[in-house]
Amino acid sequence: MGVNFPQSVKIVEVGPRDGLQNEARTVPTHVKIEFINQLSDTGLSVIETTSFVSPKWIPQLADNQEVYEKITKKKSVAYPVLVPNKRGLERALEVHVKDIAVFATPSEQFSQHNTNCSVAESIQKIEEIMVIAKPQGIRVRGYLSCVLGCPYEGDISPLAVADLAEKLLQLGCHEISLGDTIGVGTPGKTKSLLEAVLNKIPRDKIAVHFHDTYGQAIANIYAALELGISVIDSSVAGLGGCPYAKGASGNVATEDVLYLLNGLNIQTGVDLKKLVAVGQFITKYLGRPMQSKVNLAVSSAAS
Repeated sequence: MGVNFPQSVKIVEVGPRDGLQNEARTVPTHVKIEFINQLSDTGLSVIETTSFVSPKWIPQLADNQEVYEKITKKKSVAYPVLVPNKRGLERALEVHVKDIAVFATPSEQFSQHNTNCSVAESIQKIEEIMVIAKPQGIRVRGYLSCVLGCPYEGDISPLAVADLAEKLLQLGCHEISLGDTIGVGTPGKTKSLLEAVLNKIPRDKIAVHFHDTYGQAIANIYAALELGISVIDSSVAGLGGCPYAKGASGNVATEDVLYLLNGLNIQTGVDLKKLVAVGQFITKYLGRPMQSKVNLAVSSAAS
C-alpha cells in the first residue's frame, strides 16, 4: 500500500439529497424515508438527508421537514441537510437538525446561475447562517462547486478554490467538500487542485466529491487517496447530477468507491452487500439503469 494512503475513510452518502434532486419523477416521501433507513443499516456514518431549499427551485425536496422528522435516526449516524440561506436554516431548526451544509463556488457565472447571487453575496449568506448555527452547536460543512471546471467559465484556478476553502474554514466550517460538479477533472488536475488547497487548510478538513461524466471519478479518488484525503462523497447507484450544470452526470457510485477502498484494505465500516441491496431498491423504484458497475456485477453473480 502507498505510504500516504489513509488507514480509514469516511464515506459521505449524498444519494438522498444530491442523488434525488435531479430526478424528474417525484419520489414519494415514504420511499425517501425507506431509502434513508436502509442506508442507515449499511454502516455508513454520514447520510446527507435532504435540502431546505425553496420547493420553487427543487420541487423534489419539498417534503424536507417530513423526511427529516420521520427517518429512523441512529446515534452512530449523522444526517446533515443542505441549507441555502438563513430561511432554509430556520426551517431546518424547526425539526431539530444538528448538522447542516452550506455551499459556494469560485465561479462567478455558476454562482449567478445556481443561487442568483455573486460569490461575495453567497459568502455573506453563509456568514448569516453561521451567526445562527454556531451558538446552537450546529455542525456546518462547506461545499465548493465547480472546483475543476465550470460549464460557463471553463477552467477554474486552483488558487481561487484554495482561497475560498480557507475562507469557509475561517467562517467555521468543520469540513470542506471539493466538488467536481460537471465531472471534467482528471487525476493530474485533481492532484494540482489538492496540492493548492493543502497549502491553505489541513488535510483532515478536506473531502472530495466527484461526478463521473467522463468516467474519471474513481481515478480521481485514487489520486486524492494518494495525497492522504480520507473523506469521500458518493451516491449509491451513482444517482445524481446538478440541475444548474448542463452536462453533469451522476455522482460516483458509493458501491464502486467502497469496492476500491476494500481492495486497498482501507477501512470504512460499510457493508458492500447491504449497500448493493439499497442501490437495487432505489433504482428499481426509479425505473432507471444502475450506474454502478460493482452493483451490476454483484447482482449478476447473485442471480
